[in-house]
Amino acid sequence: MARSSSHHPYPRSARVNQILREVISEELLRLGDIDERLGFLTVTGVETTADMRQAIVYLDSLDPSRSEALEERRAQIQSSVNAQTRLKRTPKLSFMADPAIASGNAVEDVLRRQHHDDE
Repeated sequence: MARSSSHHPYPRSARVNQILREVISEELLRLGDIDERLGFLTVTGVETTADMRQAIVYLDSLDPSRSEALEERRAQIQSSVNAQTRLKRTPKLSFMADPAIASGNAVEDVLRRQHHDDE
């Protein structure tokens, strides 16, 4: 039985996702000082496709003005990813609100209403 020569405890895609999350977070922080529409955004995760050509960047929130600002700055963010990583190709980034955050907020709203009704 062949053994893997990899010393990494998790798959390449997970490592790439983590690196992208870190680089994009730093770039958004820097761009937040330049473009007030970005404000303070938190990257909650990144999910790349199997071929590493595309990546979805999940954010804590995404209103229309932030979405527009991110689309305008997408090439700049991708350029930063390219400069700071050693990937064969830089994935095309797309941005969306993290559905887990929205679900969590909905659960909290239900719990608050339930607590209020119980009083």
